[in-house]
Amino acid sequence: MSSPRWLSGERFRKLWQFLAVTVFALLVALGTERMGWLQNYENIYYDYWHQFAGVRKESQYAAVVAVDDETLLLYRDDPLAFWAPHFAKAMQTLNDVGTKSVGLDFIYAVSAEAWLHKLNLPDSDISRTYDAPFREQLAQGKVILIAQLVENALGEPDVMGPPQEHILMLPNLDFDTGIANLYPDDDKLVRSFLPVVRPEENFPGVGFALQLVLRGTGGDSRARSWKFGNTVYTSQFDRRKIGYVGPPGSILTVSMSKLLKPDALSDPEVQKLKGRVVIISPADIGTSDRHFTPYSRSIFGSTTEPMLGGEVHANAIETILSDQYPRPMSLWVMWPTLLLELIASVIIFQRLHPMKGLAFGLLLSSLVLLAAYTLFQRDVLLAVGPFHLALATAYLTTLALRLTGEERERAHLKSMFGQYVSDVVVDKLISEGQRPNLGGEKLEVSVLFSDIRNFTTISEKLDAEEVVEMLNAYFGLTCEPILEQGGMVNKFIGDAVMAVFGSPVPYADHARRALLAAQGMAREAEKFKLWMEQRFPDRGLPPFGIGIGVHSGMAVMGDIGSIKRREFTAIGDTVNAASRLEGATKEMKCVILASEAAIKAGGEDIPLGRSDEIEVKGKAIKIKVFEVLFD
Repeated sequence: MSSPRWLSGERFRKLWQFLAVTVFALLVALGTERMGWLQNYENIYYDYWHQFAGVRKESQYAAVVAVDDETLLLYRDDPLAFWAPHFAKAMQTLNDVGTKSVGLDFIYAVSAEAWLHKLNLPDSDISRTYDAPFREQLAQGKVILIAQLVENALGEPDVMGPPQEHILMLPNLDFDTGIANLYPDDDKLVRSFLPVVRPEENFPGVGFALQLVLRGTGGDSRARSWKFGNTVYTSQFDRRKIGYVGPPGSILTVSMSKLLKPDALSDPEVQKLKGRVVIISPADIGTSDRHFTPYSRSIFGSTTEPMLGGEVHANAIETILSDQYPRPMSLWVMWPTLLLELIASVIIFQRLHPMKGLAFGLLLSSLVLLAAYTLFQRDVLLAVGPFHLALATAYLTTLALRLTGEERERAHLKSMFGQYVSDVVVDKLISEGQRPNLGGEKLEVSVLFSDIRNFTTISEKLDAEEVVEMLNAYFGLTCEPILEQGGMVNKFIGDAVMAVFGSPVPYADHARRALLAAQGMAREAEKFKLWMEQRFPDRGLPPFGIGIGVHSGMAVMGDIGSIKRREFTAIGDTVNAASRLEGATKEMKCVILASEAAIKAGGEDIPLGRSDEIEVKGKAIKIKVFEVLFD
């Protein structure tokens, strides 16, 4: 059974190439994405989207009380280990202003009272009363203390938490602590958090951020799941993207020094903390609690500062309570969209020149980035990696098929005509699928001949190297107008140039192109005259000049020559007539001489001078010629 007519030959081949390229590119993109090999690529754009967006929203649920340099200067003589009374005072202010819950982002291996007890101070009960205000705050049940997961000397997991005497004051003991570990990605940037760090039923493994949220909303940290907005958090090891509100400093931050003042409650900045979950966190210039985030990636030569640990936790709290954070686009939307993009791009790649196809691919890739950034602003993550990889695979596969098939034929054609015509003409010849008949065909063309006046005299007064230098410089200038007009520089005969217009690419306006090229050559010759005077002064050379003849008519075009030496050229009366017109420029004392046939076909706006009738060898009648003027 034969194939349908519409599937025969070239169409059948292109259809199967289309299907093969599309399926292959889709499988490469799908497989690479599933293997996770594109994650680093995605992270780069994920970070850029954050930096382009800047401040994304206003923080509404969380705040940071900063133990900054100003606060440290208030109690410069007190070691931080003895700051429990200061923290207690700040916590009381936060309680009075109406905060939801308070997290203390400091950890001590020993309490101040335990340390004072070791000193065994005489006649002093300070070792029993120093932390009393702090213990009172812990007993109220609004404070969450931090713990850290660490490895012991044996490499086993262990917990470094608050002193035991402080844990005993917490209503829920260890379950009123939150694991403060932040787990960055492989590139050391923190993009996500763990709501539950250690999912064990009888272990207090809830993360610091979720623990503070639960305390502020009356939740139970011993439960197996929690729901905030439309998102359910389970007691499992499950990373969640942090919905950063903005770069460092975007979270509401108040210096702890303001909370320690007698009139703290009248301070507008302190009043902004009302109804929020607050983290008391180190923020002085010397703290090491700083982390790289998506806002820390270097872009356009600049680097953004890292973010304080307390602010990272506060962003996680904002994420939970606002239920706004970047979520991956549904695969049911993403992959059909990718398939449609592939189908369109493969069709375009098959039809366009490779360079135009590359430009189209880059444009489509840019549109994918634009769509990804637009969706990111709506908290939807479009994975750009599969789209870009699919486009690159489709383009390169299509290009490879061309190079191994039809491009070999095109390369052969370009090698044959590339030495005669400009790249623009070759590209046109290739893109239009035109193939000149190398065996010979009769076409209407325009032929241009040009040579240098008094070349024999000039060459006798110059060295051989100087003659070659002069001709190379001259041909380099005067051949450009021919190429610009789509002509074929057919051959160089000593100092003469022969050019053909209308083959191998057939132009309807070949005569006009030939005349415009002649004018351009004449103008270049005037410039070259100055070059000759400057290059060879005082050599007694005659003034430099050229003559150009143009004729239009029928000529035989073909690949002519011996087995070892062949060239694509024109022969016939039209060629002979053009050569005769070039010689007649000496008799008429002009630069450009064109036949009546060329002038009529070239257009009425070509400026003309004198006219005459001359005899042409091989023709019984004279032909009318015109001087062509140029500026």
